[in-house]
Amino acid sequence: MNEPILTIEEREAINSGRWFSSLSPSLRHDILRCSYVKRFKDGALIAARGDAPEEWIACARGAVRVSSTSISGKQITLTYVEPGIWFGDVAFFDGEQRTHDAYAHGDTTTVCVARGDFKKILSQHVELYDALLRLHSRRIRVLFGLVEDLNTLPLRARLAKQLLHLVRSYGVPSLANGDEIRISLQLAQEELAQLLGASRQRVNQELKGMEREGTIRIEPAGLVICDRPALMHAAESAV
Repeated sequence: MNEPILTIEEREAINSGRWFSSLSPSLRHDILRCSYVKRFKDGALIAARGDAPEEWIACARGAVRVSSTSISGKQITLTYVEPGIWFGDVAFFDGEQRTHDAYAHGDTTTVCVARGDFKKILSQHVELYDALLRLHSRRIRVLFGLVEDLNTLPLRARLAKQLLHLVRSYGVPSLANGDEIRISLQLAQEELAQLLGASRQRVNQELKGMEREGTIRIEPAGLVICDRPALMHAAESAV
């Protein structure tokens, strides 16, 4: 479903994105001037593996679930794209097809730039080349960091780091207790386990342990962080 105008909150999410906000005002203006808005219901397909790359996309509201499909046909969640993050540009440069499926996780709004407009912007703003190099470099650093964590950190530490990331991206202060933070992104334990490369059973055990220690609280609506310093300590623990 397409809507021509971003809401104030959606525009703020795009403009305040770490990478996008580092661009010059004229470049940001030209990107948004060429863009169009798409809105998706929960579970709707945004981009499919094998598709030709036709759009450069940013998440403005909700989340984009990036996934792959196993040999058995099971969908495996690889990451979630949060508001303010752009993706889909790599295929513009290497000429290959989309490598993963992208689905709306909850009601989601995206901002899209057509491939032709993307190339036109590149030709008019040399700055964008350097900016995209910085963006890709950061992605590589994050990727190597994830591989390192997977091979060097225990599950408890990896889980704590993932929860802290979700707090930064989707944390909402609790109305009942100002010291608590609710993670607004709705994740099943199976999805959280896939992000960590672990079984749902092991992740459930760690979550229950954190709950007993008073670090988090598990509610039907999602996870609540009760003791952020304790969570940060767990993320730094290597034993």
